[in-house]
Amino acid sequence: MSNAKSEATLGGRFIFPGTSLTVHRIGYGAMQLAGAGVFGPPKDPEGAVAVLREAVAGGVNHIDTSDFYGPHVTNQIIRRALHPYPAGLVIVTKLGARRPADGSWQTAISPQELTSGVHDNLRNLGLDALEIVNYRTMGAIHGPAEGSIAEQVSVLADLKGKGLIRHIGLSNVTAAQVAEAQAITTIVCVQNNYNLAHRHDDALIDELGRQGIAYVPFFPLGGFTPLQSSELNDVAKRLGATPMQVALAWLLHRSPNMLLIPGTSSLVHLRENMAAGRLVLSRQILAELDGIAAAAMKH
Repeated sequence: MSNAKSEATLGGRFIFPGTSLTVHRIGYGAMQLAGAGVFGPPKDPEGAVAVLREAVAGGVNHIDTSDFYGPHVTNQIIRRALHPYPAGLVIVTKLGARRPADGSWQTAISPQELTSGVHDNLRNLGLDALEIVNYRTMGAIHGPAEGSIAEQVSVLADLKGKGLIRHIGLSNVTAAQVAEAQAITTIVCVQNNYNLAHRHDDALIDELGRQGIAYVPFFPLGGFTPLQSSELNDVAKRLGATPMQVALAWLLHRSPNMLLIPGTSSLVHLRENMAAGRLVLSRQILAELDGIAAAAMKH
């Protein structure tokens, strides 16, 4: 795909602050390439490879992953599908969890665990250095929990000093934790749960936007009430689009520092997600969509 066409299709470009890393705003999240429950291998490994190759052929140059997906599975599939990596591809990974044999999610936040996690990612992705590493707090069930992350961010800053990590981001964090981390090292992105119906990070998004820092929402359709879903479905039907396309297009409109990482193991859904950047939302539609969260809160 030509660069000009990618620009139009994939929501324009974004440059991570203080770096030369330029990505299209619609990227790809690799979590769904693992088996059920993000554990073990997928039923269709060839299909997973095909999705990654088509994403990159279509202009996607920002892939979000982690070595605790699988564990190890998604990174090994990415390496198999795309290595040697094309110039300009930015692979963002994350640390902070581990998956024991029972498939549970456990924290992995000691200096030793974080260091070992970096080496796991390097080995399974086939890289000498990781472009961006997010420290992900496990937080509470429904989102981030306050508490110091200074020790963990300092470990990553040390690994950055050693050349194993080039840039650092955060995931599942509060505004206070972002500020704490910024006092230790440069933060280039923040990845939190945010969508049309869950707008708790509005102030943080605006503050990061003022600093030119990327905000990467996960669960673009997560946690919608039946009322919210039906309103979104109605807008999508009128636009001749899918609810996911409308939700992604709204996020692109929300702020220029918003980067999307929709994930899928389906080529059909991949194509639909990538086409969301072409969806034009009128002021009237945007106002309607903006009202979805507010309307549901009143019921």
